[in-house]
Amino acid sequence: MEERKLKKAFIDVDNVICIPGYLYFINKFLNANYRIDDFKEYIKEKEVMDEEALKEFNEYIKYQNVYEHAIIIPGAIETLEKYSDDYDFYISSSCINPNIVAESGMLFAYKYDFLISILPFIDPNKFIFISDKNVLRGYLQIDDDINQLQNNNPLRILYPANHNSEISENILIKEGIIRAGNNWQNGWNEIDKILEKEKVKKLVKIK
Repeated sequence: MEERKLKKAFIDVDNVICIPGYLYFINKFLNANYRIDDFKEYIKEKEVMDEEALKEFNEYIKYQNVYEHAIIIPGAIETLEKYSDDYDFYISSSCINPNIVAESGMLFAYKYDFLISILPFIDPNKFIFISDKNVLRGYLQIDDDINQLQNNNPLRILYPANHNSEISENILIKEGIIRAGNNWQNGWNEIDKILEKEKVKKLVKIK
């Protein structure tokens, strides 16, 4: 029997599958108790540290494994596993901290080990560590950065995050991008609904 060819799907990691542990280390560094929803920017430390503190924090963070303290976003793993027979999932994610580019090498190992532990149903050969995702071509792409969601993939989903909440619906409609709700904690519930509709459409076409 000929193997069924699945559509390629590219899934981001940071702020899509998990919230990396930068917040944990920000709180530890500042002796604070910030929460995720206290921040609006992607790089959280810039909101609560002056230039001198940022230099110290960047020196501190480069020796920390931010994935030891990552928060798995509700529904992420369950939804990916649910649709793993419908899509050929590739994990596509950057391993470069823009504040410490030259010292970002350890992030590759940290992120790889983390993904191995939480996504045993995805072949690690399909982990793509990449910063510019506009070279990826398939069918489905899920990302929290609208700049990564270009026209290479027909079904493009913007994962809701505080740092992209002000992107207007008009822009998303113009770009042909679907927003998976407005709350990062419920985004995978919305993605489940979108992918279920896609599955129904496919079954109708087959009939």
